[in-house]
Amino acid sequence: MAYLDHVRACTDWRREEYRPFHLGERRIGWVRHALARRLADWPTLFTVEGDAVVLADNLATADARTTAMQEVAERLAESGDGPRLRGERYAVVERPGGETLFTLDRGAVPAFGVLAFGQHVNGVVETADGPSLWIGRRASDRRVAPDKLDNLIGGGVPDGLGLEENLVKESAEEAGLSPDLARTARPVGAITYAMTVPEGLRRDVLYLYDLALEADFRPSNTDGEVVEFTLMSAAEAARIVRETADFKFNVNLVIIDFLARRGLLDPTEPDYVEILRGLRSDPGC
Repeated sequence: MAYLDHVRACTDWRREEYRPFHLGERRIGWVRHALARRLADWPTLFTVEGDAVVLADNLATADARTTAMQEVAERLAESGDGPRLRGERYAVVERPGGETLFTLDRGAVPAFGVLAFGQHVNGVVETADGPSLWIGRRASDRRVAPDKLDNLIGGGVPDGLGLEENLVKESAEEAGLSPDLARTARPVGAITYAMTVPEGLRRDVLYLYDLALEADFRPSNTDGEVVEFTLMSAAEAARIVRETADFKFNVNLVIIDFLARRGLLDPTEPDYVEILRGLRSDPGC
């Protein structure tokens, strides 16, 4: 196991295994060929061609597209041709910062290969020996990455919540932070990647934050996602990433980014440039 292994795992997909998913001239996602063939069962909603799937242009509004896509997602989930739905809606955009074209259940997002957005916060305690990080362990009942190590705070950005509002919400739920403390988290960049998952193609943009914490701070999870927290040195977190698969798959990338920004991962590292390039790989936009 090495840093580059984690980067490669999160950038592993082959375009020939998918067809672009279009709204008019805009490419908004990617679908596997098998799903594309299944979507042909809705000829009034999709035009299925050999090289693309196009959402019907008679769906002229975001609400109309949302209603149509919800019906399809529910039918696919019922028939076993699509993932189970999660009851949380994500905005579908062509690119980061773009207009919301419609919304889609979070569970169906990778099936249609549309962009998803998340926020991850490094909880940082400065010590005489260098930075330490608050690390959570995910509960065993989590649908994604059960029992894996995680950032202090990490969550998706649902439709209808701005980044600051969502950050405050996730900080309270996952670590018991007050709104005032949560708002001191400093944005430090973003990670982008696309990776094949059983449900389809996961295309993620993770907005990253560093949150400076006092030595006497203790996090407290309130939503059941985390069973324990550990304050560990950044050097120990680096060792775990470098030698194991104990962290949640994308949290490895967040830790690697932190190490690089703090000079704890430097150009003497084999594959240094490839590692850094992989943290901001093309998410299939």
